[in-house]
Amino acid sequence: MDMKLYRLERTQELGTNLEETWKFFSNPYNLERITPHDMNFQILSSPPKTIHSGLIIEYRITLPPGIPISWVTEIKHVEAPYRFVDEQRFGPYRFWYHEHRFQPSQNGTIMVDMVSYQMPLGWLGRLIHFLSVHDQLHRIFNFRFDYLQHHFNSIITSNGEIHE
Repeated sequence: MDMKLYRLERTQELGTNLEETWKFFSNPYNLERITPHDMNFQILSSPPKTIHSGLIIEYRITLPPGIPISWVTEIKHVEAPYRFVDEQRFGPYRFWYHEHRFQPSQNGTIMVDMVSYQMPLGWLGRLIHFLSVHDQLHRIFNFRFDYLQHHFNSIITSNGEIHE
């Protein structure tokens, strides 16, 4: 059976230092802030406020046309403050591997999101991807980009202080 692996990669420079970037992204509760509101993102489990390797997070999202979906991910490969991976254990995809990378830059932190995913249902999944999933994932990552641009729209002075 032919199973297509899709990839989505986004790079963004955030106007804050590596420590603050890691503090934000390593807190699972901030995922709600960077998810479009119409998806009704809700964490169902009670994760700690800082991720660790092996952490299982259960949540629910709503996909068009209003279908609630349960999703379970595991945090893997944590290399604070530079990298972590979340992998789907149960959810809407046949396969989901999301790597987050962070590196210091002259103006703050460069963040790279790399997602590799595979649709279920063979040819029907590929059709659904073509008709809606591709655009929806880009909409989610565009929302995330805009939120982060606004949230971290700051200037780092030479002494490391952050000014909004």
